Amino acid sequence: QVQLVESGGETVQAGGSLRLSCAASGETRRTYAMAWFRQAPGKEREGVAGIYADANTAYYTEPVKGRFIISQDNTKTTVWLQMNELKPEDTAMYYCAADPWAISKSDLFTPAKFHYWGQGTQVTVSS
Repeated sequence: QVQLVESGGETVQAGGSLRLSCAASGETRRTYAMAWFRQAPGKEREGVAGIYADANTAYYTEPVKGRFIISQDNTKTTVWLQMNELKPEDTAMYYCAADPWAISKSDLFTPAKFHYWGQGTQVTVSS
């Protein structure tokens, strides 16, 4: 089992920056991939950024490319999401997800592929 706790969400003005954190505990040695998802009211959960623990390779979805950066610490127990140039459409609950099994690049932003989820942290961007 892996437990995930997100933090860092708050209300910020458009154009501002936030840094979200995801702390993992439990059987983290088996963590293969971690990712950030977000869900706005009335919308489906969508992928934002993902990273593979061993390769330290990061991937992003189009809406956030060039603005968001995902990173992890050397122990692979903390993942951050640096969000820059925030827009009102970035407003959502942001979730951290992790999985101990191999996830292909094509599935990295598929919520059903991840076994472990945090409770989420709210990001609100005001215009």
